[in-house]
Amino acid sequence: MNKLLSSMLALAAVFGVVFSAQAQEAKPGDKTAGSMKVQMCIGCHNIPRYQSTFPEVYKVPKIAGQNARYIVSALTAYRKGDRKHPTMRSIAASLTDQDIADVAAFYADLGKGGDAVAAQPALQAPAEITKLLAQAACASCHGNNFNSPTDPSYPKLAGQFSDYLYAALKAYQTSNNPHVGRNNAIMMGMARPFTHTELKLLSSYFESLPGDVRTVPESRFRGASQF
Repeated sequence: MNKLLSSMLALAAVFGVVFSAQAQEAKPGDKTAGSMKVQMCIGCHNIPRYQSTFPEVYKVPKIAGQNARYIVSALTAYRKGDRKHPTMRSIAASLTDQDIADVAAFYADLGKGGDAVAAQPALQAPAEITKLLAQAACASCHGNNFNSPTDPSYPKLAGQFSDYLYAALKAYQTSNNPHVGRNNAIMMGMARPFTHTELKLLSSYFESLPGDVRTVPESRFRGASQF
């Protein structure tokens, strides 16, 4: 019995080393390496105003200039199934942690070089929008200009396509659907009290603001997908 126990402990130690190595964090993203790993992304995200048709018609999000840590967080959520878009889940599942970090670094860098965005919107939001923003406490995570999140794992919203934001917010309201929905406790709690009309108002307001995110045309179209 002692020999068996010793063997099991030794085996557990070996697997522990293996699992520990696998669980190590990926190295910092390499934008040059990332440029060679985006074949499945550029067919949608580098075509201006390219539209998705599932689960409804909306423009795929602008991701050039988006926070790298947010892109990593989003792709990881697709890979885990916390975000349920079928195409994105299959793409994310094919990527290693290092691939994800490199792709994120590529897109974060791709959007650099635009005009600086003011710390506050130039115009006061309409009263109805101001009330909704306060109710959702959007600025507490996404920044007062909605382009400077308080944590880089949160997305920049300013200038993002409103129809994409609307579809994303509705996904946080969706439960028990194998193909549609997003599982994030904070965003689910924020989105669910709002009507679809209110979510549309918020989404349109965010799109109207100046921001860093953009679509940068890319000539190397080798396949199409949904980021």
